Amino acid sequence: MSGPARSSAVIIGASGGIGGAFEAALIEEGAFDVVHGFARSRSGAQHLDLLDEANIAAAAAHVAKGPPPTLVIVATGLLHEGASGPEKALRDLDPAWLAKVHAVNAIGPALVAKHFLPIMPRTGRAVFAALSARVGSIADNRLGGWHGYRASKAALNMIVRNLAIEERRRNDRAIVVALHPGTVDTALSRPFQGHVQAGRLFDAERAALQLLDVIEDLKVPDSGKLFDFEGKEIPF
Repeated sequence: MSGPARSSAVIIGASGGIGGAFEAALIEEGAFDVVHGFARSRSGAQHLDLLDEANIAAAAAHVAKGPPPTLVIVATGLLHEGASGPEKALRDLDPAWLAKVHAVNAIGPALVAKHFLPIMPRTGRAVFAALSARVGSIADNRLGGWHGYRASKAALNMIVRNLAIEERRRNDRAIVVALHPGTVDTALSRPFQGHVQAGRLFDAERAALQLLDVIEDLKVPDSGKLFDFEGKEIPF
C-alpha cells in the first residue's frame, strides 16, 4: 500500500479479526502518516458504533483534523448473535433479526460513507472499501437460505455501486469497492467452518494482506464492483 505525503488510513471495525489485521499491517508497513482504528469496543476518540450516526460523524470529524484519509476500509459484519443467526428456511424469518443484520451490514457502512467520503481528497487516488460476501451476490446464489445475511450484503453491494457513481463526480480518481475476504477464521465464521474446503479457511492476517494486495491493484474502472481475495470480480 502507498499513500501520498501526509495521508491517513481508516479502519472501521478494528477490534475484529480482519479489521485488527488490517490495522496491524498498515501500521507495520508505515506508508500512511496516521492509521486510525475505530471499533464499538474501543473508548474515547477510537469509539465508533455503526448504529449511532452521531458517533460516526464524530469519528469522521476527528479524522478530518489530521492528514486526509486516502484509504477507508469498513471491516464490519454481522452473521450471528446469541441465538440468532442465518436462517435455513422461510419459517425462520424474524423481523427484528432482519432489521439488525441490515442495520449492521448495509446501513452502517452507508452512514460511514456519508461522513467519511466527504473528508477524503477531491483529487488523486483514494479508496473506500467495504467487506461484503460472495453470498450477497444474487447471480451467484444457487443454494438459497441465509436470507437476512444474503439480503443485507446484496444491499451493501448496491450501496457501493451507488456510492461509486456519486463519488466519481467529486473525484474522478476515487475507487469505491466491495471486497469478499473468503472464509476467515474469526468469531463471525467459527460456527460455520465445518464445511469449508481444505486450504480455504484463512487466518485473519493472511486475509487482510490478500485484500490489501487487491486494493493496491485496483484501477479507476474497478470502482463500484465486488472483488474476491484473489482480485477476481464477483457479479452482483
